[in-house]
Amino acid sequence: MIANSDNLNLTPDEYLSFEEKSDIKHEYRQGEIYAMAGASNNHVLITVNMATLLRNHLRGKGCLTYISDTKVRIDPLNTYYYPDITVSCDERDRNLTQYICYPCLIIEVLSDSTEAFDRGDKFADYRQLQSLQEYVLISQKTKRIDTFLINEQGQWMLSSHDENDPLILKTINFSCLVSEIYEDITFQSVS
Repeated sequence: MIANSDNLNLTPDEYLSFEEKSDIKHEYRQGEIYAMAGASNNHVLITVNMATLLRNHLRGKGCLTYISDTKVRIDPLNTYYYPDITVSCDERDRNLTQYICYPCLIIEVLSDSTEAFDRGDKFADYRQLQSLQEYVLISQKTKRIDTFLINEQGQWMLSSHDENDPLILKTINFSCLVSEIYEDITFQSVS
């Protein structure tokens, strides 16, 4: 989501109808829509690498991996977001066609323009989803991944993973090396 709203105050049904016809994607938060900015090549490659690893791991296990064209509806907040990657193992999502409502895992690839929102208000909004068990933030500036896992007491626990660490997603019994997610990524040198 970018900071500037298109200043339309739409109902959820109006938003969904508008979004079906729009040439660009918009996120929807409590009546206002926000145009989505384009992604860098590194952002796209990280997303593809992660989604491919997840799809291959989940094949035949009853869970589906969605990429950034699938909206997540947060009903209590009257909000729709486009996460970079979403995993749902809930049968109820299979019957939905414009969005999903019951993700267990959401992954966002961070960018300069979205990092504060992804870590702050967006994460607070995602936590309203009863089904969500794990939230992952992948840096595209450095090989670092932060995972938030909800524990039995309902607290979100942070774990950080660097280049040579394994990434373990307990929600879906998945693991890989952090370096696999950054395959073919070239970082900009800082001068």
